[in-house]
Amino acid sequence: MVTPTHPSTASTVHASTANKLASVDHPLDPLTPDEIKVVTLTIRKYTVEHTEIRAVKFITCILLPPPKRAVLAALGIPVTPGGKPEALTKIIRKAESDFFDAVNGTAYNTVVVLIDGEWKVESLERLPEGTQPNITVDELIQCEVIVQNDSRVQALAKEVGIEPHQIFADGWVIGWDDRFPKERRLAQAFVFARFSRHENLYAHPLDFVPVIDTIARKIIHIDFPPAWRKQADGSVKLSLPTTQPQPLSDDTFEGTNRPRIQPPLMHHDFLPDLMKEADPNYKERNDVKPLHVIQPEGVSFKMHGNVLEWQKWKMHIAYSFREGVVLSTITYNDDGEIRPVFYRLSIAEMVVPYGSPEYPHSRKFAFDSGEYGMGIMANELSLGCDCLGKIHYMSGAFVDNSGAAVILKNVICVHEEDAGVLWKHSDYRPGGRSRTVRSRRLVVSMVCTLANYEYIWNYYFYQDGNIELEIRLTGILQVYVTGSDEPIPHGTTVAPGVNAHFHQHIFSLRVDPMLDGLQNSVIESEIVGVDAPTGSKENFAGNAFVVKDRVLKSQAEDGARDFDWASERRWRIANLNKTHYSSGKPSSYTIMMKGGAVPLLAKKDSWVARRASFAHKQLWVVRDKEGPKGSRLYPSGRYVPQTREEPEDSVGKWVNGGSGNIENEDIVLFLTLGTTHIPRPEDWPHINVLFKPSSFFTKNPSMDVPGTNDLQSQPAFDAFGSGGLPTNELNGTACCAN
Repeated sequence: MVTPTHPSTASTVHASTANKLASVDHPLDPLTPDEIKVVTLTIRKYTVEHTEIRAVKFITCILLPPPKRAVLAALGIPVTPGGKPEALTKIIRKAESDFFDAVNGTAYNTVVVLIDGEWKVESLERLPEGTQPNITVDELIQCEVIVQNDSRVQALAKEVGIEPHQIFADGWVIGWDDRFPKERRLAQAFVFARFSRHENLYAHPLDFVPVIDTIARKIIHIDFPPAWRKQADGSVKLSLPTTQPQPLSDDTFEGTNRPRIQPPLMHHDFLPDLMKEADPNYKERNDVKPLHVIQPEGVSFKMHGNVLEWQKWKMHIAYSFREGVVLSTITYNDDGEIRPVFYRLSIAEMVVPYGSPEYPHSRKFAFDSGEYGMGIMANELSLGCDCLGKIHYMSGAFVDNSGAAVILKNVICVHEEDAGVLWKHSDYRPGGRSRTVRSRRLVVSMVCTLANYEYIWNYYFYQDGNIELEIRLTGILQVYVTGSDEPIPHGTTVAPGVNAHFHQHIFSLRVDPMLDGLQNSVIESEIVGVDAPTGSKENFAGNAFVVKDRVLKSQAEDGARDFDWASERRWRIANLNKTHYSSGKPSSYTIMMKGGAVPLLAKKDSWVARRASFAHKQLWVVRDKEGPKGSRLYPSGRYVPQTREEPEDSVGKWVNGGSGNIENEDIVLFLTLGTTHIPRPEDWPHINVLFKPSSFFTKNPSMDVPGTNDLQSQPAFDAFGSGGLPTNELNGTACCAN
């Protein structure tokens, strides 16, 4: 039997091998499936003819984006307020690939360039020893196969009543484990039992964690977490005297000083047919009436390839294997003036640190973007299910270990939706008029499955110039088995025998602004009461407060900022070279992220904090620095798996080692936001960040949005009064467009 090497989210493997000239409409269009295939074929030929590499295992194959100014010139976007676009420069299409020598595990990076219709290798670089590109889907699937076929794992499972065919495992990058050399490419596996094909396997966790060498394809060690015990005085202690890892030479199970733990057998399914099997009384609700989203005249947006236009907005939308959705060259047509807003928006990194200190749970902190790739696990979205209404879908492609292009169909969803009242006012005076305007918003969304968790990414664009990113978390909790009556100080027993550890989800949103041009700044504002006391001539009533603004100037001194709840600290991205005609303030966008600001709870010198320096601060500002491999993109470094210290190409190093100015420069921001998840069975949090224009437009740009009187809207019930008051009349006097 052939083991599948692609996830259920993958639609197909591209078969074409034609060496054809790329047909692209936009310089930031991602590599096509044909291009991926031709690029990897070019690399294979080159390694055979010019190196001693005889077997290649591909990890990545992506577009190497052209320089920012060249892209803006090609699109006719000015780089100064009110200026003209710069002169055109030639754009050369390039690709970049990371791969392994499949024989000895050495990692390489190569750049391939398209010249006169033919792809050619421009450079081949051996990566430093211990550098690990992201783990691939092929490797994650192979981890499960390796675990299932290992005789030690089978014997351990048998001891607690689990047969070999019932063994399943989620492969994770090992995170941090200095018992092993860095150059070994390692994964850890969280093991579960599954009693039928589609059953929720997370209901049946097992009590050991194998460590896998993914190059050698074998298990090299098995860890056994210790257990917690309640003491006579009510305190809680581990069955071991320490939370640190045991030496590899020790018998790790004997050292835990606990018995084997039987996996819970109770079913906790999410598929209706399986829930019905487990509980004959289960039935779905039958009182949910249909709710349809109808656009009889079609959608209000236009698509040209990857370029979208909607309600004065224009942007490029791309699939990224690492970041998921990438939005670029975002502009707004302000009464005929094309105004640049953002050059690029994306989720550049995220980390999920778990809070249980005992080993090996302490190495559970997944970098879902940098270690795996958010886009690789994107779902194929379904009409009428993931997205409602009239939908435009976009597909993506990534490389597999063999060099083939794996196509993910319908992974990006573009649609419109009603967003409530945009603005409203009624003149309460007799005979006064009123007006209500409903808000329409454009949604660009993606759903990604990272083992147990689903992440829903919604980028919203509004008619009043606002841009919002909403991140929703759903799916199933990552769990571990717990003994009968075992106290759980760092988690929640969400079902008998099932322990969900406390954890955080911390995201880094990369913002590359170009507000009215590339020379931008960040203004920090604090809202404070005036010093003058109540009763003074300056503040007689005691009510006065002011806003204090400060432009961040020095990268080293001002480039890392904390949120301050006491002063309502906030930040604006601004172009100091353009001011509002009335307020006199710079053209700017305010960052609204108070609800998503969360501190990293791990110690500052903890394993996770040393690797995820971005999580220390809510805002990072650095000067962008474009090199042969592009801009400053990733806050925890380009190569994240198995790092043990803060990489040199990380945001902390950029700020602390930088001596440059960040005022009136081409800058990049990294916003840190997230949520702390104290699990409960009902808990599925979601978080938002919002960008609001501030002295950017002359006035509210949505004043030209027409009022709406939707004749499809009808009373929910008959028009009977209650308490002498009429209800459900067809029309009130405050008409939407009165």
